Amino acid sequence: MSNRPAIDDQVRDQIIADPELLLEDSDIMRALVAANERAMGTNIVDLRGIAMERLEARLDRLEDTHRSVIAAAYENLAGTNQIQRAVLRLLDATRFEVFLRDLAGDVAEILRVDAMRLVLETEGDGDEPAVQRLGEALCVVEKGFINEYLTRGRNIPVRQVTLRQVRPDEGGIYRDKAEYVRSEACLRLDLGEGRLPGLLIMGSEDPHQFAPQQGSDLLTFFAGVFERAMRRWLD
Repeated sequence: MSNRPAIDDQVRDQIIADPELLLEDSDIMRALVAANERAMGTNIVDLRGIAMERLEARLDRLEDTHRSVIAAAYENLAGTNQIQRAVLRLLDATRFEVFLRDLAGDVAEILRVDAMRLVLETEGDGDEPAVQRLGEALCVVEKGFINEYLTRGRNIPVRQVTLRQVRPDEGGIYRDKAEYVRSEACLRLDLGEGRLPGLLIMGSEDPHQFAPQQGSDLLTFFAGVFERAMRRWLD
C-alpha cells in the first residue's frame, strides 16, 4: 500500500504551511468531524464531538444576541438624534402660529410621522375664526375628550404615553388623513395648574411604527419638553 496521500500536492503544501485556515473554516471543520465519526463506526459515542456541537450552537446564539444588541443600540441612538433635532426645531419658533406650522411640517418630517395633531380641550367654542386660523395641526375639543380618546371609553388608568394601532372609526381627529393613519403615539400634556389637559398625537401610515410593546422613554422626554414649550405660549 502506498503512503502517498490522495490529495493535490499544492493543496497539501498550503494546508501544511498554514493549518489555521482549516480551523477558521467552520464548514471544513464540520466535514472533518463528520468523517472522523464515520471512521470510528456507529458503536462509539464521541462525547467530545457532542460537546463541540453544543458549544457551537451556544456560540451561534450568543452571536445572534450580540447582533441584536448592537442593532438595538444603533436604533436607540438614531431615535435620540431624531428627538433632539425635533426639540431644537420646536424651540426655533418665535410665534405660536409658526410653532404650530413647524409642528405639522418640519417636526413631523424629522420624526418621520405622517400626521401631527395638538389637541386642546376647551369649555368654549372651538369653531371660532381665531382658532381656525391657527392651522390644521391644532384640534380644539370639548372638555373630557382627551381621557375618553386615550382610554377608548374603558375604566383604565391614563398613561402619559400611549402607543397603539388605530381603528378606522377612530380616525376623525386626523381629518383628511384619517383614511391612511394606522398607528399612533399619544402624548398626554400637563399644561399647568388650572388648565385643561392637552394631547399631542403622532400618526403613521405604518401599522407597526407605534405598538404597545415598544419603549417610550424618548417620547416621554419629548412630551416633557413640549409641555414646557406650551406653558410658555399659554402664559
